[in-house]
Amino acid sequence: MAEELDWDLEAFDEAFAEASREGIVKADWKAKVVWIPNAIKCNRPESPNVVRSWGAEWDLIPECDLKKEAYKTLQASICGLGEGFARAFFESFGKASSKPSAKTCANQEQEQEQEQEKTYPNPDGLGVASAADDPIPAAIEADLSHRRQKPSHPPCPHQQIIAAYHELLPASPRIRDWTPARADHLRCRWNEDPKRQNLDWWRRFFGYIAESAFLTGRATSGDRRPFTPGLDWICKAENFAKIREGRFHDEEAA
Repeated sequence: MAEELDWDLEAFDEAFAEASREGIVKADWKAKVVWIPNAIKCNRPESPNVVRSWGAEWDLIPECDLKKEAYKTLQASICGLGEGFARAFFESFGKASSKPSAKTCANQEQEQEQEQEKTYPNPDGLGVASAADDPIPAAIEADLSHRRQKPSHPPCPHQQIIAAYHELLPASPRIRDWTPARADHLRCRWNEDPKRQNLDWWRRFFGYIAESAFLTGRATSGDRRPFTPGLDWICKAENFAKIREGRFHDEEAA
């Protein structure tokens, strides 16, 4: 994380430790999972489709106690927004994993002795009961029964997309090591929308990025180095969404 933020490691450790003491952030370094408990309160999904888009990223998170804790909090917050949000949550996140972790996550020791069922406040101030093995509401379970088998997607053509990236964004960093983590992000973006499941869409997307002075290193600010993000940065969910929303362009979103 320190490298991603371009921070000195010692300064990052000090800042993270302070945030952890204040309960702002929790981490399981063994599982490489970091969670901000109150993030959902400040970043509520605007629609059930947003919740569905989170599901692909959720599947990439390693199983651990911290993930189960996050699941319960997300369930309480999202399901409290209404039936449509609840349906989207269970459709995309499924049930909480019952697989035990090998080691208790950091900052969870005191919570292990709490009663299994507890009440979480939802955004409207009403209580929502939640537990590790909460059943999916019957009405939603019935509605989702025909969707148990996830639809198959055409395989993501990683090398062809990388080649198009190199061709259309020659100033961007060249891909030399396409790691499993990087491949997972690209595969998620490919699978999220059938419209993206063809090479022409990605060529148009890279062409759109090429129109941004900021994303192609043509925008300068003082003594700072030009910003030229790589394909790995582009494919991360938050960055990908911002690009398509036109955050780095003067024009409308892609």
